[in-house]
Amino acid sequence: MESKGREVYFVFMNFDPEYERLQKNRSKQGGHELDLYLSTKHDLLLNKLLQPNTYKKMYSLAIVDGFAVQMTKDQAAILQGAKEVRIVEKNQELA
Repeated sequence: MESKGREVYFVFMNFDPEYERLQKNRSKQGGHELDLYLSTKHDLLLNKLLQPNTYKKMYSLAIVDGFAVQMTKDQAAILQGAKEVRIVEKNQELA
């Protein structure tokens, strides 16, 4: 899989009551359920909006309901337009 023209972006999701409910369960099982829920939710969004093998999801962020993904600027614009997405922010490398 070639990464030409791709950069890392962080995608933060809009309010989700199921995320809020799962986040309140501080048990080990609750943490596992939250991780699984978010990973699946984020994967489904990417699969729905972007072509397969054109991006690389790096990880989900359970603390903020977001994820990191390596993709193009055009793909970031597509995600930014999704109703489920609050903001898409390009990773800023600090020198």
